[in-house]
Formats: sequence, structure tokens, C-alpha cells
Amino acid sequence: MEILINDDFDLDKITNSGQAFRIKVFEDGRYRFVTENHILYIKKNNNAAGKHYDIEMFSAESRVDSEKNAGTITDSATFSATAVSSLEEWDTVWVPYFDLDRSYSSIRSLVPANDKYLKLTADYGIGLRILKQNPWEMLITFIISQRKNIPAIKESVEKICRAYGRTISTPYEEFSLFPSADEMSAATLEELRKCSLGYRDTYILDAVDRVTSGKLALESLGTEDYDTIFNSLLEVRGVGAKVSNCICLFAYAQFSAAPVDTWIAKVIDKYYNGINPFPSYGDVAGIMQQYIFYYAQTHKEDF
Repeated sequence: MEILINDDFDLDKITNSGQAFRIKVFEDGRYRFVTENHILYIKKNNNAAGKHYDIEMFSAESRVDSEKNAGTITDSATFSATAVSSLEEWDTVWVPYFDLDRSYSSIRSLVPANDKYLKLTADYGIGLRILKQNPWEMLITFIISQRKNIPAIKESVEKICRAYGRTISTPYEEFSLFPSADEMSAATLEELRKCSLGYRDTYILDAVDRVTSGKLALESLGTEDYDTIFNSLLEVRGVGAKVSNCICLFAYAQFSAAPVDTWIAKVIDKYYNGINPFPSYGDVAGIMQQYIFYYAQTHKEDF
């Protein structure tokens, strides 16, 4: 199936922007994205004029193997994903996921001429988009992300998926889906330690407990305002302002959220005289932050 994307869209920049840790790149230029039980393979069609992409979509049945005890580290049966040929899947799942109803080229035009660093980074980052991802996955992966580099984050996330998620088969590969909170409900500290989580293992257990018990209703949070979402997430052990803002931005599309990590803090100190510039960008602050973060990550020699 072929689709046309007219706005800013760069698969490589999206993959390497630090907001998702399970994107896979194949040697033939194909990219695999997964959100919940939806799977997308997408590749730039270089033989067609314009921004044409070849896509293949699959859906994995939302159920747990009855022979697998949820939350235990055992091998699960492999389920074959079902091919989806309807554009409805693209429109209802992947258009929101890639935020394709929003014009990022228009947002880049909002950068004022006197903000030269942001202008530089926005031009460099043309093609970046904010992905709208599953809140549970974002909660766990960004708890893991603290004081870890991206390869280490990916390793831990994959270990959790293999330990607790369902194994899915597509024509291209076998891999494990990100496990739900229920699938992790029987996880023990000893088991989680096998996932290279370090001190974060107790934070993960707290997150599992809060979600499965209903203390933290991640789905209903999506109807709340930024302050409510931000403060609710802070109640989870190990979630501070940066992690909460990452979840607000990458799971709940709260674009006023602009996470400040070590790299952004260095940028603020070096290029903005210690004054955080993002509040002045209001409801697109998170997109501006992403341009700067991506540039800083690929120009570490500047610091």
C-alpha cells in the first residue's frame, strides 16, 4: 500500500530523536513501528515523485497465551499478526501516532529570527515529529531512561518485552510486544533484576501496582489538563519533573510540556544565558524542545 505524506517527515530523525526505544531499521530501508498491538512497516518509495511511502500494517490479537502465567519470565507461544489492508487502520492508528494532522512546517515558521539557535536546530531537525505513544509504555520506558544512555535503555526495554510480552510473528521477523501492566502484575523484584534495571526495578514495581490497582488511571488521564496529568504522574516512585514531562509530551500530546534533561540544561546555560526559553512558545514548546534536543544529541562536541 502506498501513502503520501506532504508535511515534514523523516523516518531516520524520528527514529533517533530519543522519544521511542523500540523502532527497528532494516537493511533495505524499511522501518518498523509498534504501538500497543498495531505494527507498521514503512519505507520511503524513492521511485515515486514527492513524499510517497510504502506501508504494510499488521494487528496482533489482544490476548495473553493461556498457558503463560502473566508476570513470569517464561517463553510464550508465538502469535501470527494479521495483515491489515484497510486505510482505516492508517487513518485511525498511524495518523494520530505520527501527529500527521498537524503542520510542522508551519510550526517551524513560528521561530523568531532573533532566536538563532532554535532557528538552526529547527532547520536541522526538519522531519522530526512528536509520536503519540501508549501511556503505560512511556511510563515504564522513561522510568528506565534515567541515567542510562539510549543503547542501554533499549536493552532493558527489550528484556522486559521478552520476559513479559507476547511473541508476535510477521513476514519479516518475530519479536515481543510491550507487556501490559496486567501482564507484569506478578513480576517480582528478582525477575526484574534480570532486565538490567538497576535501582529502577522498585520504581517499575510501584508503577505496576499503581496501574493495576487503579490508583493511577492512565487512560482517563488523557482527558485531563496538563497540570493534572503532570502531578498525577509525579506520584509514581522514580518519576520526577523531566520524566513526567516526557510522558505528558510523548503519550498525552501535551505540547506545552518541554522536558529539561542534562542536554537541554546545557543548551539553556550556553545559548540562553540560563533562562529557559520554552515557556515563551506556549502550546508548541515541546516541539521546539525536540528540535533542540535532537540537535544537541547529534552535536555533543559543542558542549
